[in-house]
Amino acid sequence: MGSKNDEDSLEQNLISHYPYRDMKELFLDHASTTPLHPDALGVMLPFFGNYFGMPSSLSDLGLRSRQALDEARSRVARLINAKPHEIIFTSGGTESNNLALLGAARAKGSKGRHVVTSQVEHPSVLGVCRHLEREGFRVTYVPVDDQGRVDPASIKNAVSDETLMISIMHANHVTGTIQPIREIGAIAGERGIIFHTDAVQSVGKVPIDMEELPVDLMSISSHKLYGPKGVGALYIRETAEIAPVIFGSEQERGIRPGAPNIPGIVGFGTACSMALRDLGSNGMLVASLRESLEQQASNRIQGIEVLGSGASRLPHIAHLLIEGVAGNSLAAHLETMGIIVSSGASLHSGEDHARVLDAMHVGSARIGNTIRLSLGWENKEEEIRRTVDCLEKAVARIRSFSKASDGRELCIFTFPDNGSAASAGDVLESGSIPFSFIEKPRDIMHASCSSIALACLSDDEERAGSVLGEHGIEISARHRMKPYSRVMERKEKEFWKKVELIKKAKR
Repeated sequence: MGSKNDEDSLEQNLISHYPYRDMKELFLDHASTTPLHPDALGVMLPFFGNYFGMPSSLSDLGLRSRQALDEARSRVARLINAKPHEIIFTSGGTESNNLALLGAARAKGSKGRHVVTSQVEHPSVLGVCRHLEREGFRVTYVPVDDQGRVDPASIKNAVSDETLMISIMHANHVTGTIQPIREIGAIAGERGIIFHTDAVQSVGKVPIDMEELPVDLMSISSHKLYGPKGVGALYIRETAEIAPVIFGSEQERGIRPGAPNIPGIVGFGTACSMALRDLGSNGMLVASLRESLEQQASNRIQGIEVLGSGASRLPHIAHLLIEGVAGNSLAAHLETMGIIVSSGASLHSGEDHARVLDAMHVGSARIGNTIRLSLGWENKEEEIRRTVDCLEKAVARIRSFSKASDGRELCIFTFPDNGSAASAGDVLESGSIPFSFIEKPRDIMHASCSSIALACLSDDEERAGSVLGEHGIEISARHRMKPYSRVMERKEKEFWKKVELIKKAKR
């Protein structure tokens, strides 16, 4: 082990290099999920305990649950200026999208067997469309421009007398681009076509008025607007008709049977009330934070492009393309600094993000250089400054290591947890050993170790391992990796081969 003086010196170096290391975790991935609003948690708790009755029961317990269910339904309806009976509770946005598309197809399939959607929809919409294709439906996937916008003219050209339904998201989950829903809705209305929109990212972030928006079906998710997970809603205009896709009792007008998740629904309703109350102020606050983030980052870091910035966007999403910087490596660096973001090249979101960015003509060689930061009303300006400071440091390290390691073999260290990985980086930084954090390689994703790995030059492997051991940092494993020059990994290559095959098939 090192001496006490060595440890004191290391601690001073760490404070100098990473002044934010000991600060609280900073969550900047609100497009993925949001923290539960304290008021929502407060109203949920009694329904996990004494208020456990079924709303269909005639007992006092049942009546209390029925009243809570009705009140929550009214709160969700008020957020979007809809009628309470037009709200059907579901388990979330994915179920709402499935229920909307499958339910409309089952109810109105005799009208036609053609569906129009876009290339940038959420996987829960595209997955249903692929299922419908297997059942004999024809699906048209309209393109988007380089800002991610659907051209209403492409919708107009795509529809026919056989078109049953149009499904276009209200705003994109990757870039925040808002779609021309009014214009598309007008086209659907003129032709008597059912129009569905996935508004999971939008509801609670921007004003939505169903009295003015020409939409028949709209999907909503609780956990995207500071409500609990596992609950959502499908808005069904009273003139629209869909059929159930699961069967049972008569809950939710028989459209979505099953015992309702009363605690979750109550929390969802309260989150909607909070969102409606603060919609204007929170929208302005979050938009100003996003603009500050984008401006500061662009001023301090060379080679940044803000994707979708030429279109109308949701206030909370900033998607950055940074030349020469792998997005998954940047996300890993930020996580070691206590900042949680989403990388367009990550294992879990990568293919979905890549598909959207490819449709926007970003280019396969640049898609891996993207990162999405999405803000919430609880974020502060000082956290934006902290984020930009950390971005600048991380980008400099990644670019420097990429240059030093070009064409050279690497050693990849994995650790028991991400905290150990972060500490290992601190130690190597203090010892002036070149390194970069990366996402754990897919080939060892099954291994039980940290999701963040550390890459150093193979020539430095023994020295790095020795220094880490001296500081008591446990290493789970070591792996050799070919040159770190943004060579696509096997799974990425397979994905892009599929994309090219699909493009060729459509020509």
